[in-house]
Amino acid sequence: MPAAQVAPGRPAFEDKILSPAAAARWAKRAPRPLVFTNGVFDLLHRGHVTYLARARALGAALVVALNGDASARRLGKGPGRPVNALADRMALVAALAAVDAVTWFDDDTPAELIAACRPDVLVKGGDWPVAKIVGATAVFAGGGAVHSIPFEHARSTTALLGRIGAGARAAARRTAPRASAPRRKGRAARSRARRKAR
Repeated sequence: MPAAQVAPGRPAFEDKILSPAAAARWAKRAPRPLVFTNGVFDLLHRGHVTYLARARALGAALVVALNGDASARRLGKGPGRPVNALADRMALVAALAAVDAVTWFDDDTPAELIAACRPDVLVKGGDWPVAKIVGATAVFAGGGAVHSIPFEHARSTTALLGRIGAGARAAARRTAPRASAPRRKGRAARSRARRKAR
């Protein structure tokens, strides 16, 4: 039986990954209403993908802007975050059917990118009240809508990493040699030495 042939070139979903300038150009010709959302999207989980599907349902196209690595670190999510580098995070988000384009921003907020893309709908997760969503004023001024989508699944990258860390620590404790073992061995050796000396 012949081996399966692997298609040459990069996967088609990577064509969705655009530089900020290219994303702004894409937004001008994207189907409308255009939905914009942003976040770190470090370790994708069910909460993320459900949220993005809900966001896409609010319009005809969805662009997702990810915090660059330095921007994500400034959010103070903890040491070692983000776990995945920007290129990997963008590839995972781009592979989702609900997402039409993926880009990034290096500032603390995506305000400049929102202004450049001029979305009709701006979306954030349920922990963001509409009044505090960056870019809301500009979108409202353009006649658009802003939504805070309630969380449907209690999932968190931080909690997931905590569980992974706890599992790793428990495994390390199970496989580590007991601290008392060398002492027992030492006592046995001393006992044998005393018997030989008699």
